[in-house]
Amino acid sequence: MLILGSFYYYAPDWDIPISFIMAILAYLTAPWSLRVIIERQWRRWLAMLLATWFTVDGCYAIYWSLKDPVALEMMRSANFPASLTLYGMCGILWLYRGSLWQLFSDVKNQLELLRSRK
Repeated sequence: MLILGSFYYYAPDWDIPISFIMAILAYLTAPWSLRVIIERQWRRWLAMLLATWFTVDGCYAIYWSLKDPVALEMMRSANFPASLTLYGMCGILWLYRGSLWQLFSDVKNQLELLRSRK
């Protein structure tokens, strides 16, 4: 979706390489970051905050400072809230530990359990 968006919408900071970089980093860190929060793993909070910041803003700032500093200046403040929101949504989507079929099975079992309690 991010790559398609780079063709469809004009934004000076939206291109394919940064879309891949940020998506890969989000895939690697977002579920872990969310698990640290949910499970209150206090000792990992600093690492979680660093991973979140680097994925959401740090890699973006490095990339655009090298490629086009003007685009970075124009778009950085708009990018942060959008990227942080996407990062959180990715964390939620990828949080489940198991296959897609296991997820469907677990959801089905929970729905059946709720129906049986009524």
